[in-house]
Amino acid sequence: MRLLTNSRKTFEAIIKKARKFGATELILFGSALKSLRGARDIDLACRGVSGWKLFELAASLENDLHVNIDLIPLSPSTRFTQHIEAHGLKLL
Repeated sequence: MRLLTNSRKTFEAIIKKARKFGATELILFGSALKSLRGARDIDLACRGVSGWKLFELAASLENDLHVNIDLIPLSPSTRFTQHIEAHGLKLL
């Protein structure tokens, strides 16, 4: 979890990788929203990446960052994704 000590570099790496996979929107939510250093995982919601590519993106981020990634699609819209969009931190 070395990379997690520097939030800026972590977020830059996440955004860069998400863009490579075609993400058009990326929102941080969960415990990492309050403190990346104290979080056990990073919760992200994504638009623009679907199907197996979403799992590939999550696996690639886990390999790069050495931390568990929970990545969910923003589509289709649900009450949960609407809550994330209203209260999460938009990274992309």
